Amino acid sequence: MNSNLTFDFTVNKETNTVYVKKEFAAKPDLVWDAYTKPELLDQWWAPKPWLSKTKSMEFKEGGRRLYAMCGPEGEEHWALADFISITPKTSFKFSDAFCDAAGNLNIDMPRSDWDVDFVDKGDSTLVNITIKHKTLADLEKIISFGFKEGFTMALNNLDEIFANS
Repeated sequence: MNSNLTFDFTVNKETNTVYVKKEFAAKPDLVWDAYTKPELLDQWWAPKPWLSKTKSMEFKEGGRRLYAMCGPEGEEHWALADFISITPKTSFKFSDAFCDAAGNLNIDMPRSDWDVDFVDKGDSTLVNITIKHKTLADLEKIISFGFKEGFTMALNNLDEIFANS
């Protein structure tokens, strides 16, 4: 794994926003596919030993992904990504929320708005992710769940996939 690749995880409590910059040793088409195809997402989206399991996904504006984070003891934590806008091979935006297995939103849990941008750097791809929360309390709740650690582990899973391909 190339340790010279960019990785930055910043939390801005004044704007209720998380910024993640992650560079992958892979061409943009491969990175785009890893973020937008369910069979690839499920290989890396969850921190080990957890697994991601997509129940349904329609990657288009107005489409959605319904998926679960599945734990080693049989736990399932369901989430829903509603795709807002997609610029192929460049960026996409979605609203993320906790839900049940049928996709019914859990209104007691925070939603977040994700903006994911892909930058071609030749032999690598930089992914810039902006995750906006409605309130500071929502941001702090997600951080208290171990979001930084879990998402970092998931991104490292994707590094491993690219290193082994």
